[in-house]
Amino acid sequence: MSARFQELDYRQTPLGELSLRRRLEPGTGREIHEIKLNEEFLMSSLFTVAEVELAHLALAELSGESLNVVVGGLGLGYTAQTVLEHPRVGSLAVVDALNEVIEWHQQGLIPAGKALAADERCRLVHGDFFALVRSGQGFEPDGKPLDAIIVDIDHSPRHLLHPTNADLYGPEGTRRLADLLTPGGVFALWSNDPPEDEYAVTLATVFTDVRAEVVSFPNPLQGIDSTNTVYLGKRG
Repeated sequence: MSARFQELDYRQTPLGELSLRRRLEPGTGREIHEIKLNEEFLMSSLFTVAEVELAHLALAELSGESLNVVVGGLGLGYTAQTVLEHPRVGSLAVVDALNEVIEWHQQGLIPAGKALAADERCRLVHGDFFALVRSGQGFEPDGKPLDAIIVDIDHSPRHLLHPTNADLYGPEGTRRLADLLTPGGVFALWSNDPPEDEYAVTLATVFTDVRAEVVSFPNPLQGIDSTNTVYLGKRG
């Protein structure tokens, strides 16, 4: 295997072939980590601006101390790590359906894993985020309401990793999310697609102050700026 490319781990999962790769960026020699599921890239450390901004935008909407936060989707850990950079956060649960990804963090194969493991406020939870929302039982053992639910799992509300995820983005799924939040709590969602009016309208049936923030970042692979979308809404 080339010194510029290394497959750190490969697993066969119920969702398909999962691999963690590390490579050196041509020209700069910068180390890039990537998670790939089958033929799709789930995450690349080359593109993290929007994942970081997702956490900043959500927490900027909140006041108070000892905030109780859930992040749906662990990936390379950038969103979770950014949440923990906010001193007002009291607890963070990061939920991921792929225990293999959690193990990579715990083993230190992913750089952010060391910081997450060292922070006593953080729990890495192996579970189906969508099933937990459907259950209505929440993510905390004591059922404590959440101040923020931050989600980065599917590519967008219309481009899903699995068809069964679709209900989260409909009226009923949106209501279930709101029920898990404390009054004034925030829901934030990352999307790879441009803002979708239909989804914003669905959010507005349940949440207040709904908006879609477009986040721009350099794309060195194409030599242009690319964009992601962050949807935000507050429980009234």
